[in-house]
This record gives sequence, structure tokens and C-alpha cells, in this order.
Amino acid sequence: MIISSAYAQSALGGDGGLVGFLPIILMFVLLYFLMIRPQMKRAKETKAMIEALQKGDEVIAAGGVLGRITRISDAYISLEIAPNTEINVQKAAVQVLLPKGTLKSLQ
Repeated sequence: MIISSAYAQSALGGDGGLVGFLPIILMFVLLYFLMIRPQMKRAKETKAMIEALQKGDEVIAAGGVLGRITRISDAYISLEIAPNTEINVQKAAVQVLLPKGTLKSLQ
């Protein structure tokens, strides 16, 4: 016969199955190192900063409120934002811990 037998190829190109998935695997590795890992590191640093808060620390809370910590409970802190003026905010609202004396230099 003149017609030869036809053989079907696999969808991934035979032994190149892993090579076809290599770009997708590299994209996930790149995503991990560029986005996920730095975000986890920042969250860990923020958690450590919130746990280390103590009375007398000067902080910036959510919304840009500057104040000095006067009381700390499990979930809330009291900030003195002006003489004889205190507000209660959640601990998670604290964004930045300021160096001592920052509030005095702003007045």
C-alpha cells in the first residue's frame, strides 16, 4: 500500500509536558516573590508594632489623627489629641509609631 499509517500526537507535544507548564509555574513564583511575600512581611511588622505599643507612645492613627497613648486595653487605646481631650480608637487603627517628642515639635 502507498498510504502510510498515521499516528496521533499527544496534546502537550509528547515528552514536552512539563515544558508547557513552565511559564505558568514561573509566573506563580514571580507573583509570590513580588507581591505575596512582601505583603506578609509588612503585615508581620505591623502586628509586632501594635503589640509593642505602650503608654506614652506618640502615634498616627487612621485618618491622620496624631496623639499620645494614655490607656491601652486588649482591643482599644485612648489617645490624647489635645490637652484634656481623649479619643478611643482600635489598636488596628494605629498606622505609624512616631519618635518621642514629635508632637511637642509640631505645636
